[in-house]
Amino acid sequence: MYVYILECADSLYYTGVTNDPERRLSEHNSNNFPESYTHSRRPLKMKYCEYFTDPIQAIAWEKKIKGWSRRKKKALIDNDWNSLVEFSKKYKIKSYKRK
Repeated sequence: MYVYILECADSLYYTGVTNDPERRLSEHNSNNFPESYTHSRRPLKMKYCEYFTDPIQAIAWEKKIKGWSRRKKKALIDNDWNSLVEFSKKYKIKSYKRK
């Protein structure tokens, strides 16, 4: 299974899971699913794709990424591990202060 992030034409990110990333990107960019979130945001570009041997881990990773901020997703896409860690720390501090 693959976890992927697409960048939409409006610069938003879409995260998903699939067994065939090329086919899935083609489906997102097709005119076949007008009710889908990405239909009005075409064209889409694959920005991140990671393979998992365990589907349960892939789904867990997808769900985790979906909860992230845009800047944290961008850090993952850019392989900017320092920023990814920093954004995680700042989020935890802000979350803790809200309680």
